[in-house]
Amino acid sequence: MIVCDLDETLMNDDGSLSTKNAEAIQAATAKGVYFVPNSGRSYTSFQNDLETMHLRNQPNQYSISYNGGLILENKDNRPIAINAMPFEIAKAVFEAGAANEKAATHVYTQDTLYIYNPVPEDSAYLRNRGVSFQEMKDANFDQFKDANIMKVIMALPTMSERKQMRADVEAKVDPKNLAVTYSSDRYVEFNPAGIDKGSASVQLGELLGIKPEEIIAAGDNSNDLPMLKAVGLPVSVANGIDSVKEAAKYITEADNNHDALAEIINKFVL
Repeated sequence: MIVCDLDETLMNDDGSLSTKNAEAIQAATAKGVYFVPNSGRSYTSFQNDLETMHLRNQPNQYSISYNGGLILENKDNRPIAINAMPFEIAKAVFEAGAANEKAATHVYTQDTLYIYNPVPEDSAYLRNRGVSFQEMKDANFDQFKDANIMKVIMALPTMSERKQMRADVEAKVDPKNLAVTYSSDRYVEFNPAGIDKGSASVQLGELLGIKPEEIIAAGDNSNDLPMLKAVGLPVSVANGIDSVKEAAKYITEADNNHDALAEIINKFVL
């Protein structure tokens, strides 16, 4: 099984999927290898890319969304594991974000993204990746009382601001109840403790009878680290951050804009 981050790993910087990467994925799945997108994003945002991979709406093919919050079978987007945030924890995280007027605070429910205080740069980044969202007009979090809340994240322009946001959240929520990561040089992300890209990779592997040492994981940023540390062959793309490269057993020669995933598949699968 290959579990693969999307943004800045599989996808070009403009959000597109290259022909070479798509063809390599098709060749790998033809050999019986599972190719599993493992993204912080919602599954709804990459359906067109699954179509290009020939994996959309396919039985016995799988996707992981929300940093491990949701595992789906691609056929009918059928949930097979829902790892949602407890409501009171999600509410406290959200309120810390909403109090910062510079932060765009994202609330991911199982099927819909809501953003409080959207900012133009972040909204443009999302639209380039096919991510649709609804703007939250007020900060009343109780509207999500009956929803599965997958994660809450904040977009902030600098790492120092993102680290301060983490501190603001952890002043309200016991850190042992949270899994905190950073991604895309713009987000600080909050999932429930114990839920991350790595835990979901292992969880799906168990369901499919695949051992962790039989999994390749490819990523570029800190929210990919749990995935790289959980599998047998962790791979960083050339543009990965230093900590990802340090965790990797292989670093691609190509970056995400030059078919890095095809390089991985050609070297280790085909």
